[in-house]
Amino acid sequence: MDTKALAFGIIGFLLGGLVVSTAATYLEEEDSGSGGSQMTMSQMSDDLEGKTGDDFDEAFITSMIEHHQGALDMARLSASRAEHREIKDLSEAVITAQEKEIARMKQWQQEWGYDTAPDADHSSH
Repeated sequence: MDTKALAFGIIGFLLGGLVVSTAATYLEEEDSGSGGSQMTMSQMSDDLEGKTGDDFDEAFITSMIEHHQGALDMARLSASRAEHREIKDLSEAVITAQEKEIARMKQWQQEWGYDTAPDADHSSH
């Protein structure tokens, strides 16, 4: 296992959590009534409870991909909405990093035989 990549993934997850939690209220107001399927950070953590080994790994990667996708969605908004150049620059860096991490995690899903369907329900694993 590539422990360096895993460590960066965990760091990205934690940093992404900060970004997502900061903007969650704003996005909920923008997207109210759409019935979006993205899980909250709390729901993602709850989904990992009681899982170990391969079941944990699969649920973790699935949640991380969804979480990173949420960060990408937010970062892409800054191109047209952010006032400050620093926010736009940060968003560009987030997009670059998160896209690479999503690609890496999707590769792991395939290598390890995990379900890669975007709406896969892992609650029964």
